[in-house]
Amino acid sequence: QVQLVESGGGLVQTGGSLRLSCAYSGHTFTHYTMGWFRQAPGEQRDFVAAQTMYGATDYTNSVKGRFTISRDNTSNILYLQMNSLKPEDTAIYYCAAGVPRSLDRETEYVYWGQGTQVTVSS
Repeated sequence: QVQLVESGGGLVQTGGSLRLSCAYSGHTFTHYTMGWFRQAPGEQRDFVAAQTMYGATDYTNSVKGRFTISRDNTSNILYLQMNSLKPEDTAIYYCAAGVPRSLDRETEYVYWGQGTQVTVSS
């Protein structure tokens, strides 16, 4: 049974940091691209960051220089280090796995977690 389980969300003040984790199991994800998406209230789910099996990364412009994606294939954990958080980062954050042709294409990710809430207060 494939499982992706996010953790690490919470409430933080503007300028603070959080590290999200996504523990994945039930499948061999070594050859998959792993990504993070987020969905703010009333908005569509948007791409945040992704890392390919080769280690290449991509980020949406609004988080470049502030967020860092990484993965530990030994422990089967995907991370998202989030620094200098802003109120506009408030959203439910989802991890996902797939083999997308384009890293930011949500529909090409096959497996999804249930999400973890991140709230940044002003």
